[in-house]
Amino acid sequence: MPFISVSDGLVNKSATSVENKFITKYLPALNPDAVKAYLYTLFVYQNGAAYSFTDVAAALSFTEEKLKDCYEYLDELELIAITSRTPFEIKILEAENISGAPKKIKPEKYADFTKTVQSILKGRMVSTNEFMDYFCLLEDYGFDQHALIMIISYCVHLHGDKIRPQYIKKVAKSFADEGLTSAKKVDEKLSAYTSSTPALIKLFSAAGIKKQPDVEDDKLYKKWTKELGFGDEAIICAAKCFKAKTCEKLDSALEELFKNRRFDAKEIEDYCKNKNSIYAVTLDIAKNLGVYMQNSAPYVENYVNVWCNKGFSFECLKEVSAYLFKTEKHSFEEMDAFLQKLYDRGVVADKSVKEYLETRNAEDKFIKTLLECSGLTRKIVPWDRESLAKWRSWNFSDEMLLEAARLSSGKSNPMAYMNGILSAWKADGVYSKEKLASASAPVARKADKASDDGALRAEIERHYFDLRHAAEQRAEAAVASATADGVYGNIKKQLNELSIKLAFAEIRDKAQAAEISKRIKELETEENKRLAELCIDKDDFVPRYSCPVCNDTGYDKYGKPCACMKKFISTIE
Repeated sequence: MPFISVSDGLVNKSATSVENKFITKYLPALNPDAVKAYLYTLFVYQNGAAYSFTDVAAALSFTEEKLKDCYEYLDELELIAITSRTPFEIKILEAENISGAPKKIKPEKYADFTKTVQSILKGRMVSTNEFMDYFCLLEDYGFDQHALIMIISYCVHLHGDKIRPQYIKKVAKSFADEGLTSAKKVDEKLSAYTSSTPALIKLFSAAGIKKQPDVEDDKLYKKWTKELGFGDEAIICAAKCFKAKTCEKLDSALEELFKNRRFDAKEIEDYCKNKNSIYAVTLDIAKNLGVYMQNSAPYVENYVNVWCNKGFSFECLKEVSAYLFKTEKHSFEEMDAFLQKLYDRGVVADKSVKEYLETRNAEDKFIKTLLECSGLTRKIVPWDRESLAKWRSWNFSDEMLLEAARLSSGKSNPMAYMNGILSAWKADGVYSKEKLASASAPVARKADKASDDGALRAEIERHYFDLRHAAEQRAEAAVASATADGVYGNIKKQLNELSIKLAFAEIRDKAQAAEISKRIKELETEENKRLAELCIDKDDFVPRYSCPVCNDTGYDKYGKPCACMKKFISTIE
């Protein structure tokens, strides 16, 4: 009969799953309270109980402080990770060893090692459990004894001999993660760190970070200076402006500044001064466009910050948003497209943008007059602006354009008819009312014929413009719909950031570039998965033209009229 058996009733009852490696490796070494906290946490998670942190503490008859201490202890042993302290949140991790029986370590094998460690930690007695942790580092991670002794000495030098063993274990693991387990490699790493220590001490003092710099801080410092390209003065300025009193907060601040291309101390100061203002401007833009924002942060990050980085001022952005509302454009996406066109033309400064808007307003006012003269009461469409630009390029004055509009009034397609009249006048050099009055009857008949031909051409041009515009609008709507989803938007944001980092890494560090490329591929897989969940086809992001031969231009790749154009002409004739 086996040593342990269970009743049939127990087999059918619910159970909480615990990793075998927790039982074989951790259970003998953990203190009882930590075991209670860990097992009850597993039970709460696996059974879907809606317990709060306070509920768990009460169920275990612990104070909240005691439960926090247990979780801190489990976090140091890497059985859980504390992901937030306000509010308090944790994540349960896998036990360290995935397979195989726990190793039976013979302490006598490390007699000299234990004596050396005790001499370094002379302010307290090293417990058996602590020594067992060090033995595991030697055997599981492959550390040389001298290498681990150097790491312990380094930690004690930084924090004194009252240092907690969990900190030493964490630092040792960070060395192992980099493959630094020999005495030579550990010595090289510590020597390299020591060379940057004075700069870190100066930075910490200026920024008000109250701690001694360690190897992890050295990693961040090298990232800030070499990878991101910040100087010491800029880092100190960022720490002060963002009130970052920890390296983690300072790292987050520098990532934000890197993304927004602020590297100099003055640029950083200006960015922080304007940070509150940019949210206020975003609200003004949304009001002007008629957009409701539940959360303005994504609009600031994905649109307004980008526009400001291109050089558009706050006042300029407000003026553009007010103008776009009048022209039936009511979204940040449409404003982004409009500003991109201005940027491509080099129209960025306040004065040049204002002049451009005044010109557009004057053109729209004149187009409205032309429409009214030709007997039309509809809204202005982009094709009207293209036509006006073309007619003016033919050197017609506003007076002649108004005359053509008057003659077109009452026609079935006034704007197309007007295009034909102007085309005929251009062919015969008629650019003034005086010449028009003296034009012969044949010229008039020619103008009539040309106006008919022009009307046909105009109808064809407008038809294909409408087709292209509709396809492009559908594509823009698909992109906007996907970007509005928080999960997809976050993935897209990460992809954009990594693309920037990849460009730098390909120049500086090929190994890092390979890692970034790998992460980009992973995110692209997540992107495709999320689009499938949203029932959005990625192909919809690209305009789907009605004719794949000419892409709704009317002409094939050889410049000849497309079959679809011939079909359209036969339809209207």
